[in-house]
Amino acid sequence: MAIDDLIRLASSLRDDVEDLAKRMEYEGTADCVYNPLMYAWEIHAEYLRLAGAGSAKTILLGMNPGPHGMGQVGIPFAATSVVRDLLGITGLEVGKPRVTHAKRPVNGLSHPKEEVSGTRLWGVLAQRYGSALEIFENVFVANHCPLMIFSGPRATNVTPDNARGPATKMLLDRCDQHLRELVSSLRAHTVIGVGKFAESRAEKALEGMGTTILSCWHPSPASPLANRNGGADWRENICSVLP
Repeated sequence: MAIDDLIRLASSLRDDVEDLAKRMEYEGTADCVYNPLMYAWEIHAEYLRLAGAGSAKTILLGMNPGPHGMGQVGIPFAATSVVRDLLGITGLEVGKPRVTHAKRPVNGLSHPKEEVSGTRLWGVLAQRYGSALEIFENVFVANHCPLMIFSGPRATNVTPDNARGPATKMLLDRCDQHLRELVSSLRAHTVIGVGKFAESRAEKALEGMGTTILSCWHPSPASPLANRNGGADWRENICSVLP
């Protein structure tokens, strides 16, 4: 069953990257690394049951968790309102990271701040397809890397493309492996990289598999492209590559 396979693959990734997170801290790549697949596993598994029930053959691939989104509840591009109102996931507990930085608290489904990237991405999917079930008949939303990497006394968010060291290379290789496994499990024929980093990792990981690789702009509020014309240009951009 595809759902059982997705949960098995995610649990294997969860455990492997937890070890790599510890190595990254030991090497000095980061002061602390959060693994939402570990402390928000219950919600992530519920997401996989919901998303895996669809027949999507297109994967919408992000880079890594945002501090106010997947970093809180374990769902790619999550925002608390999206998880509650669109995905219908409520009442599940979220634990705490192995090492918690005071500047980066984890509040789970009660987190007070919305992840803007998440509200934008899931909002356009809901507008285009409708309900969560209808979304997952068309696209499966995933992240390449499940870890959040923090550095310095202010816990600056370090994206995987800016992290260095042997453990980081091992992390990216392991995430490439997971992407190949995910494509095979879903029998996906297309991967859309949300942003250039996700696109480049998909091209590297899936070389020779016959998968179509597309890309769209990232919906981050820090991106001028995402904000242009009040977000209308970004919505047109992503809709041009969605199935």
